[in-house]
Formats: sequence, structure tokens, C-alpha cells
Amino acid sequence: MEDIVQIKYALDTFYFLVCGALVMWMAAGFAMLEAGLVRAKNTTEILTKNVALYAIACTMYLLIGYHIMYSSPEGGIFPSFGVLIGAENTVEDVLAGGDDAPYYSVASDFFFQVVFVATAMSIVSGAVAERMKLFAFLVFAVIMTGFIYPIQGFWKWGGGFLNEAGFLDFAGSGVVHLTGATAALAGVLLLGARKGKYGANGQISAIPGANLPLATLGMFILWLGWFGFNGGSQLVVSNISDANAVAQIFLNTNAAAAGGLIAGLVVARILFGKADLTMALNGALAGLVAITAEPLTPGGLQATLIGAVGGVIVVFSVLALDKLKIDDPVGAISVHGVVGIWGLLAVCLTNGDASLKAQLLGIVVIFLWVFISSLIVWSIIKLVMGLRVSEEEEYEGVDISECGMEAYPEFTSSKK
Repeated sequence: MEDIVQIKYALDTFYFLVCGALVMWMAAGFAMLEAGLVRAKNTTEILTKNVALYAIACTMYLLIGYHIMYSSPEGGIFPSFGVLIGAENTVEDVLAGGDDAPYYSVASDFFFQVVFVATAMSIVSGAVAERMKLFAFLVFAVIMTGFIYPIQGFWKWGGGFLNEAGFLDFAGSGVVHLTGATAALAGVLLLGARKGKYGANGQISAIPGANLPLATLGMFILWLGWFGFNGGSQLVVSNISDANAVAQIFLNTNAAAAGGLIAGLVVARILFGKADLTMALNGALAGLVAITAEPLTPGGLQATLIGAVGGVIVVFSVLALDKLKIDDPVGAISVHGVVGIWGLLAVCLTNGDASLKAQLLGIVVIFLWVFISSLIVWSIIKLVMGLRVSEEEEYEGVDISECGMEAYPEFTSSKK
């Protein structure tokens, strides 16, 4: 019996770590997607943001964020503050615990959680691209990953008051995606649009990305990583029930992405008369975000339809934000925020334990907390060091002004 318990513990820990590694690989997906959807002259800077934010997220979550999320009193509003992760489980802990025994390593739980924090911060990166100062962004990353994200994460996943109220968010349509998009929205509103994006008479000028093959690769990397994102959130795989659940989650995650892509492509064709690749890419990501709040209870066809609705929503959301002159170069606010809300509401369609009142409470609380706290932090950064590069630096490209190098020097450099 002891051998079986130890094998189950080892298997679940290993599964957790592999899923965490898949989610970590999503950092590469965000980097490639964003690098493909910005102009060539801004590529190095956005890659720098993506690698740096990942390192900052890992460090801040280790120092304080994990403790805030998982060492605070259940049902509470105010989290505890401390440093580092708790003591590791021992053989005696596992064998003596019975039904309440820990079933995976504390360190594996930390690793799985930290890559989610980095995902939320990656969402911010694309929305503020091409005109924000690099170190203003990185200062915000410190506060976002160390405090803003963990506090609302505690309210749900750490057993706080949203969890006690019955708010359901299986893998993070709200805790991760809505959070990242809301922080991005606050930054974009203070930052303003890129020069030339919107005209005085209401015209909207498209600013094409430099590398659509790279953006497409980024989308597929994210699609792959999402199996770890949703599948790992089951937490256990070492028994028949949980193994079947993981398989269903993988199936539904894939189906929702496919539904979102098809819907985004079809809607774009109807509206624009062309097959818009960027809308197809965002449609797939929207499908993934939509199913993340509840990837287990739907059937495959239901998951496809939930993803398809997300794919439709994201197209109209991108167009609506442009009409409001909210400039989001990669569509992150629409994909992760607007569709994140849809995903949280869609839980009520397939999960009998879901309550529309609780879902709405979670949406409102997460949005208000993240938006207000982010707006305050962005405003302080703006006062102290400024948010936006100069008009000349924006025209020349932030690669040179912020990083001193170009991603494609043979195409973008004026030097002989």
C-alpha cells in the first residue's frame, strides 16, 4: 500500500511539472505572437519585454506572491504577507495523511502557479506595444506579479471570499486572462494610441504586423501550451476518474480552439470579404480563453460551440475597441478580457453547480480590483518616469531607443 501511495504521489507530481513546463512554453508563444503582430522596428523591444517579464514574475512570485495566494485565511478578503514557499512534504506526511494526504510536491505546485502569473503579465505586453517605455513596463510587472495578481488569485484559488461565494473558474478565464486584460486596459487608457492609428475624422488606419508566419507559430505554441494550462488544473491524474477528466479537458480545449478559429475566420470573411489571418489567430485564442473557466463539464460539441462564440465575440470586440480609439496592437484586451468574461458566464451552461450571481460577482470584483489598482500604479509610474517614449523615438522604433539594436537590421536600418 505504501508503494502505491508513493507511486501516485510521484506520478501526480511529475504530471504537474510537465503541465507547468507546457504553460512555461506559452511564454514563447506570446513572444512570437506579439513579435509577429508589431512592426519590424519594434520587435527587439517586445522580445525583451517578454523574456524580462517572465524572469520578474518568477522572482516576485517566489518572494511574496505565492505566499499571498496560498498562506492566507480561507474565506478572507485581506491576504497574509510573507516570503518564500512552505516546507516540502515528507514521506511521513504523505503516508500518514490518509484521504487528506498531500498528493504532489509543494515545489511542483509553486512551479505550476508561477507560470500562470507570467501568462497574465504576458497579456499586458502586447496591448501596450510600440509606444511604452521598456522600464516603465518592467516596473509595473514587479507590482502586478508580486501583489495585484496574487491578491485576486487568493480570493478564488487561495480559498478567499470569491471561492466561498461559489465563484467558479477552473483554470483562469478570470483569475489569469481577465486580470491580464484589465491591467492592460488601464495602461492603454493612460498611454494613448500609436501615432497614425486614428484620424481626426474618425478614420482608423490599419498598422500591419511585420511577420505573420511568426505570429502563426506563436498561436500554435499557445494552443499546445494550453493543454498544460487546462489539463494541469485538474491537479491529479493517478486514478481512473481523474485520468478520464484530464482526457476530456484536453479534448474540450482542442475543440474550443478549433471552433473559435473557424468562427473568427468565417465572421471576418462575412464582414471584410477576405480571410483575415489575424482574426483567425485571435479566434483560436479566444476559443481557448472561453473554455478555460470550465473545460471539464462540456461535451466536445458544446466546447466547440463555446469556443465558436468566443471567436465571434473577439472579432466584434476588436472592431468596437478601435471605434472607441482604444489601441491594442495584438487584440489582447478583446481575446483575454472580453472573451474571458464570456468564458466565465458560459460556465453556467454546462456546470450545474454554477450560479450566475456568483459568476457576475467574480467578474465585477476581479475587474474593479485589477483596474483600479493597475490604474493607480500606472499613474504613479507615469508621474515618476513617464509611460510613453517620445514621438521621435516612436517614429524611429523603440528597438533603437530602448534596446540599441534591431531585430531585422538588413531591412529596417538606414545605415549603409
